[in-house]
Amino acid sequence: MKLSVLDQSVSLSGSSEDAAIRDTLDLAQHCEALGYHRFWLSEHHGLPTIVGSAPEVLMAAVAARTRRIRIGSAGVMLPHYAALKVAEQFRVLDALAPGRIDLGVGRAPGGDMRTARALNPQAHAAADHFPEQLLDLQAWVGGHPHRGILAHPRPPEDERTGWQRAPELWVLGSSDYGARLAAQYGLPYAFAYFFMDGLGVEQALSLYRALYQASPRHPRPRATVCVWALAADSEAEARHHALSRERWRLDRSRGVLGPLLPPDVVAARGFSADELHSVEALRSKAFVGTAAQVGERLRALADELQLDELVVNTWAHDPGVRRRSYALLATEFGLSPASAPTAAAP
Repeated sequence: MKLSVLDQSVSLSGSSEDAAIRDTLDLAQHCEALGYHRFWLSEHHGLPTIVGSAPEVLMAAVAARTRRIRIGSAGVMLPHYAALKVAEQFRVLDALAPGRIDLGVGRAPGGDMRTARALNPQAHAAADHFPEQLLDLQAWVGGHPHRGILAHPRPPEDERTGWQRAPELWVLGSSDYGARLAAQYGLPYAFAYFFMDGLGVEQALSLYRALYQASPRHPRPRATVCVWALAADSEAEARHHALSRERWRLDRSRGVLGPLLPPDVVAARGFSADELHSVEALRSKAFVGTAAQVGERLRALADELQLDELVVNTWAHDPGVRRRSYALLATEFGLSPASAPTAAAP
């Protein structure tokens, strides 16, 4: 089974937001060396915790520092932008890292609506046009003339197939909506399992597979899910470091957002009696523990959902803890640098 990474450039208490961006670059190199298949970057706006606001810019920097791992957006929030501009950006990225670029797109604003309106004054209606935007993007990013326009730069056609190399387009979602749209357009689909701890994943993937309409580039349905997981050398250590995200989840539910707190600070503060019920619910569904424990749960999830790839998102206040977690899972799943792709065939 392939393992991939989603990184969100999380800001840390006691550090600066720009340091989180630089840490993402270092993590990409680390994960490539471990043999991870993809390295995806998220887009969020106006948030003091998740500060990766421009995945297409960050992808260019990652491309310059890596050689094999696939690099992608998870994703570009398409209603903020013109589809042609996104297609051009990702064709430039594909020229920089041939055959290694994924273009994951979503419909959500990736922030509050006030910020969304600052990005696009028509934000209140833009999401309604997501299907049309996706259709335009599919044509332009695939190298086809559309509305009398071509997206540049254009690579040479493969002599054997007559196809152009192109970024791989994915639809991202956490509901039936994205699953249906990906199936209708014949595109790969990624479900954000970590958003709601897997709520709705079975139905979304079932609909996607049942409704899938084959496309030339993707004759069969192809799906993955993104889960939050943290592995450490002992279960106690993993659960201690998971305190940072647990505190953030509770605070987010009250509308309180900020940098990720150190686990020692969270442990010293503790949880109120009312909060403990929510924390226990989070822990019952969490992929947290030793590499063997996390690996067992990830394999069970992949078997249940019939997946051959999982995308792992890991938060920890200490960057070294995150790197150790990804290293432990790489060993648990037998990854090797040779498993990371070179330039992909068109």
